[in-house]
Amino acid sequence: MKKLAALCMVLLTVLCLASCKAPEPTQNAGTAIPGLEDGTLTISMECAYAPYNWTQHDDSNGAVPIKDAAGDYANGYDVMIAKKICEANGWNLEIIRSDWDSLVPGVQTGLFDAVIAGQSMTEERSEQVDFAGPYYYATIVCVTKKGSKFENAKGLKDLAGGSCTAQIATIWYEDMIPQIEGAVIRPAAETAGAMLMALETGTVDFVCTDMPTAMAACEAYDDMVILDFAGSGDDFDADEGEINIGVSVKKGNTALVEAINSVLSKMTVEDFNTIMNSAIEIQPLSEE
Repeated sequence: MKKLAALCMVLLTVLCLASCKAPEPTQNAGTAIPGLEDGTLTISMECAYAPYNWTQHDDSNGAVPIKDAAGDYANGYDVMIAKKICEANGWNLEIIRSDWDSLVPGVQTGLFDAVIAGQSMTEERSEQVDFAGPYYYATIVCVTKKGSKFENAKGLKDLAGGSCTAQIATIWYEDMIPQIEGAVIRPAAETAGAMLMALETGTVDFVCTDMPTAMAACEAYDDMVILDFAGSGDDFDADEGEINIGVSVKKGNTALVEAINSVLSKMTVEDFNTIMNSAIEIQPLSEE
């Protein structure tokens, strides 16, 4: 009888220990990644840079709420890519809206975990942040209006004498349009939307941007045309870092870079282009 009682006590102890066992952690919950202890990836973007990102006032087409902006939702290519990254890693997604010039400082100071905002992976930026990706490859083009004397330009030299602009703090404004000899460079536009409005209203003759932004512009404004000088021998001189679009994170956050790359590295150029085309199809006709 004593042996039976002892055996029962052992079994009871085992059962109690089993029932008190800590639950298994969820896959890639982010506990080993600085900033993701709560399992939420907080990213930032302008929410005013279609087709990469924009603001809308409902959750249609998979839009995500913008933090601390009741009634505003973010959507676009960047949001679509962010959702794929979060879904694959088991993270929640949180989006903060920031001005373009605030994106790098924000990720440096830890205000958000990453920036997914159509940023080029330039050497200068790579000194300030670490990059995951690329998550898109964006060639540089110009956009002008139909009927413009520059509509049939075949190379950069044909743009001489024209007035132009691009978005502030971008390679388009700082590195590309200075390559157009004889161009009249106007002050930089605060946003991509403002850049396109300068063209639409005749403030400038053409603007410099990347292909996705140009495609979105022509979708929104039927009087705009793309000037693509690829293969002409008289095109913009841009290196890979300037046309590769990446996700920026705080310097040294290798774990986050690796987690993001574990998703992006499995995607092809065709995958990226398919998603970008979807973003262009649903973009709003104009930005605020």
